[in-house]
Amino acid sequence: MNEIREIGVGLISVGWMGKLHSRAYASLPVVYPELGIRPRLVQAADTSEERAQYAVDVLGYESGTTDYHEVLANPEIEVVSICAPNFLHAEMGRAAAAAGKAFWIEKPVGRSAEETASVAAAADDAGVPTAVGFNYRNAPAIEYARELVATGKLGRITNVRGAFFADYSAEPNGALSWRFIRNLAGSGVLGDLMGHLADLSHYVVGPISEVTAATSTVYTERPKLPMGSGTHFAVIEDGEMLPVENEDYAAMLVRFGDDAVGAGAIGTLEASRVTVGPRASYGIEVYGTEGSLRWDFERMNELQLALGHTGPHVGYTRVMAAAGFGDFEKFQPGAGTSMGYDDLKVIEAKKFLQAYLGGDSAHADVHDALAANRVVYAAEASAASGGWESVEQVPGTSAARRREEARHG
Repeated sequence: MNEIREIGVGLISVGWMGKLHSRAYASLPVVYPELGIRPRLVQAADTSEERAQYAVDVLGYESGTTDYHEVLANPEIEVVSICAPNFLHAEMGRAAAAAGKAFWIEKPVGRSAEETASVAAAADDAGVPTAVGFNYRNAPAIEYARELVATGKLGRITNVRGAFFADYSAEPNGALSWRFIRNLAGSGVLGDLMGHLADLSHYVVGPISEVTAATSTVYTERPKLPMGSGTHFAVIEDGEMLPVENEDYAAMLVRFGDDAVGAGAIGTLEASRVTVGPRASYGIEVYGTEGSLRWDFERMNELQLALGHTGPHVGYTRVMAAAGFGDFEKFQPGAGTSMGYDDLKVIEAKKFLQAYLGGDSAHADVHDALAANRVVYAAEASAASGGWESVEQVPGTSAARRREEARHG
């Protein structure tokens, strides 16, 4: 048995995602005993005293506080999870870096590309490892899809299609939470859902270099929700109506850059938070000269795969995630026994702590967040201008890039 390395963990914000991070840390010694890592839940912060105490009584933190600065100042804490609302992410990320704490932060890291860049710069200046909650890229079927694209099994990539359709705001009387207010959330579905899709496209196919986009706000008014009194799932009948300040739907036409594994490919990406029907349909399709694949999060343990032009099996075959697909065998004994959303966060926690300990861990960090953010805000600029917008590239990401020898050989 390896010597156990205890890592002090702090948590900022004890909501749904904060609970999920906490469960992921607690699962690490069980799922990955060979790593010799034991997270120690030291302190949790939340503006609600009740939630801070919940972190102690239920989640197992040693102490709670209503001031997140106490978490960052605690000498027994080495890494911090930042799970607060979007408008606080950049402030907290910069503060964590200034305190010398490695941090795992949920997306979007900033409400704009400039805010996200400021967090990335702060982390780089402090030399602290980071991780960002782009958990969908950790699905074993996606890891396999990335490998198929990178090894040329699909041939030359010609086009990509992706969509993230969710229904969490499909109710017209759904409350006007912070997600619909620009100074709190920044953009709407672009930052909330399209950022995930941009990251997934980067991870599987490669960096996006140009975009043109259109957006719309389907429900221009929603009933007022007092801050802290509920969530965007709350339904309010006959409430005071206030304007929605960001978009419900976005569509992009994208080009992949010359250094992408899918160099020269064109793609269409869509995101909506007001669909009726799809619950969390998050999919990507990749088409090449020798084959194609498609994946949907609602069936996250499956990959539809087509290879070749002739033979009795031309067309899509359902491939079930199994041993050899990413980290699948760490969670389940064989194909057909499915992994779930929470498991993706355990993988994310593992990669984050591996990076913190200096290990080789190709995971989403603040540079990947900045790359996705630049796509999102280039799309927002394009929706305003009506033209194509270039996407400023970000070095040091885990995007699928062509090897130098392949590019020059």
